[in-house]
Amino acid sequence: MRKPKTRAALLAGLLLTASALAGVNPPTARAAADPVTVTVNTRAGLATVPDTALGVNHAIWDSNLGTSETSDLLRDAGVQMMRYPGGSYADIYHWKDHTAPGGYVAPGTDFDTFMAAVRRVGAQPMIIANYGTGTPAEAADWVRYANVTKGYDARYWTVGNENYGNGHYGSAWEADDHPDKSATQYARLVVEYADAMKAVDPSIKVGAVLTMPGNWPDGITAGSDPGPWNQTVLSIAGPKIDFVDVHWYPGGTAAESLARVNHLPDATYLLRQQLARYAGPNADRIGISFTELNVDAGRNTQPAALFLADVYSGLLENGVFTAHWWNVHNGMGTVTQVAGQTDYGDFGMLSSGACTEDGSVCQPPLNTPFAPYHGLSMMKLFAKTGDQFVRAGTDEPLVTAHAVRRSNGDLAVLLVNKDPDNDHPVTIDYAGFTPSAVAPTVSTLTNGATGIVTSQSGSATSRTLPAYSLTTLVLRPAGATAGRPAAPGQPTASGVTDRAATITWPASTPGASPIAKYEVHRQNGAVSEQLGETASTSFTVGNLVPGSRYTVNVLARDTAGRVSWASPPLTFATGSPAASTCTVRFTTANDWGNGYIGGVEIINNGSRPINGWTLTWTWPTAWQQVSSGWSATWEQVGTAVRVTPTTDNRQIAAGGTVSAGFVGAYGGPNVLPTAFTLNGTICATG
Repeated sequence: MRKPKTRAALLAGLLLTASALAGVNPPTARAAADPVTVTVNTRAGLATVPDTALGVNHAIWDSNLGTSETSDLLRDAGVQMMRYPGGSYADIYHWKDHTAPGGYVAPGTDFDTFMAAVRRVGAQPMIIANYGTGTPAEAADWVRYANVTKGYDARYWTVGNENYGNGHYGSAWEADDHPDKSATQYARLVVEYADAMKAVDPSIKVGAVLTMPGNWPDGITAGSDPGPWNQTVLSIAGPKIDFVDVHWYPGGTAAESLARVNHLPDATYLLRQQLARYAGPNADRIGISFTELNVDAGRNTQPAALFLADVYSGLLENGVFTAHWWNVHNGMGTVTQVAGQTDYGDFGMLSSGACTEDGSVCQPPLNTPFAPYHGLSMMKLFAKTGDQFVRAGTDEPLVTAHAVRRSNGDLAVLLVNKDPDNDHPVTIDYAGFTPSAVAPTVSTLTNGATGIVTSQSGSATSRTLPAYSLTTLVLRPAGATAGRPAAPGQPTASGVTDRAATITWPASTPGASPIAKYEVHRQNGAVSEQLGETASTSFTVGNLVPGSRYTVNVLARDTAGRVSWASPPLTFATGSPAASTCTVRFTTANDWGNGYIGGVEIINNGSRPINGWTLTWTWPTAWQQVSSGWSATWEQVGTAVRVTPTTDNRQIAAGGTVSAGFVGAYGGPNVLPTAFTLNGTICATG
């Protein structure tokens, strides 16, 4: 959490002393020479937008938490979930007497006032139970007051906030009065909290705090814990929780923050892998929330608006049930110039009306929307409850695309131009959707704008995106959509090997005509590859690549040729052969958060010695690498790793082994390889 530290800081403008204004006037935007190709593929279905999607944080040190003006602004921006009592303050907050020893509590911020604001906005609450200085009994009493006494029907309750920041890993900002500050102790108490809270109201959902894959302290094991934070918490508390809660501040420059949004598919994939591996039976019932998001550079200006729209879309299309901005009001930080606009370094999306301590720089009047507020408003226009995200992509890293398909047949496309200097012309190709000739509804947020401009103009297939802008197109389909079959249900995979998998799904409900067949499509970026078709509700896919991740959808086609929406996505990974003439054991140890000591052991399962060998694998992401190595010659080109022997270990005897080590590094989620090739043969893994 990013929060004010003292009452004095709040009253003086909340947070940091401002620096002098710096920067120059922005250059005039110019059009890039080559059009960007955008591909929108409605056959490649992703997650459906939930009614909790768009969230924000409210904090008890914000005296405007309960005002009608603030609530009405949040309602107008489409807020669906509101978190309370405010990040790290949650671990010092006692709800019964509305106190936070060591922190500042503003008037008019008690729980009932917060719930009145939630109801005025039309949102749902996300409440943080005090882990750091509280007890399970205190949390249970809060549930009783909220849902039994007051009838608020508060469904979502998280146990603590960033509790890995309690000093267990060497850095301490989170209050924690427990003598034992280990991940193991946190997990044990989560179980006690969940039991006590659900004894009062069994219908609530209880969440536990996890770390973001690829971000500190992910991967680090401390003290006597059996593994890193996520593994430890899930292994103990997994059967008792209903969701996990993650925060992400990507850091860096504006350009770096915007680029790191591409970490999200792998981060959510790793979180689900961790849930499946450690959280016990039926782990797929456990949801994922991201309840703090913000940037370091351009918090009040266009980088934050672009990041908000891009990261909310990226999380929601990957099945996260809510994404929250930190926060509504926060206060003055370091004042800079960002792309020609004054940035106050304020984590809030609405102005606090604060000034620097010397009064030389003041924010706009209280509740003036900053750029991320407009980014949230764009999300309201783009992704509505019940819409299904579909795959969209571009051939230009500075332009990203997201798309949703609506129940009435419309398609909405969100285009993000992250280039601060250049307009980008785009051409848009559609797969599985034909837009009508009617001009689309176009909503645009440009750099420095005080709001979104909406019109009906231009073409569905080409336009120019202004520099540093958000653009949403809403398109009508060319033909009638009535009578099509319903989408097939959630597919599952069984019998997954290195080369094959059986996909099974619930049948589609016919529309105007009987179902003729089902088509199984693989997502390959924004392009679909049809893997096969069948008249039944099961299909075995062959010729898969070992050690690869596959996301597939099933579509139903009826006897009249009408095609359903895509099913929900199914993601699975192939492994290595069950048996081979070689086995590779890949190990990691001593992870320090962005690197580790790695090792490979090669076993010759054959009856003859191997004289000279080459081991190869491909990293799953572009931000993984071999930094150095020993006992072999290590080479990496792109994501491909090549390991060859020294003169001492060229030969591997029949039944024998050789080993080599390396220093691995990663700058994002560390998805480990699962397929290795020795002299052209795919090895088993041990």
